[in-house]
Amino acid sequence: MKLGSRFFISWILSAITMFTLFYIWHGIFLNDFKRIQFPLTWFVTFAAFTYLIFGAGIFFLYESQVMKWFDNLWLRGIVCGLIAGFSFFMIATIVNISITSNLSKQHLLVDCAWQMAEQTVGALTIVFLKFVIRERIPEEI
Repeated sequence: MKLGSRFFISWILSAITMFTLFYIWHGIFLNDFKRIQFPLTWFVTFAAFTYLIFGAGIFFLYESQVMKWFDNLWLRGIVCGLIAGFSFFMIATIVNISITSNLSKQHLLVDCAWQMAEQTVGALTIVFLKFVIRERIPEEI
């Protein structure tokens, strides 16, 4: 796999898309940012780096040999997004469990569904950009 413009543009735009969805969900709809006990700029900065890591991870998962089993590229993107979303949900839940009390089953299910949807949109962003962006093939002299 070549790390050219297709990778970098897909990675960054996917991370921005997922971060934007995260910010809308947690910052606007749920008002979670009001409960943060440290500076909001730290939280947003850490979240941005987390989504950069996740964007790259989803891209590499999409390009992996295991995922090439799926012939349909859009289906592969959906599967990658669901895997990434569930993985992110598990990590976030483990970290959150120590600082959040009274998590209901409904809250966990909604959060899991949201994470899976968010990362699936990020993965589909990668798939779309892989179609749109064409790598230049150097001409032989």
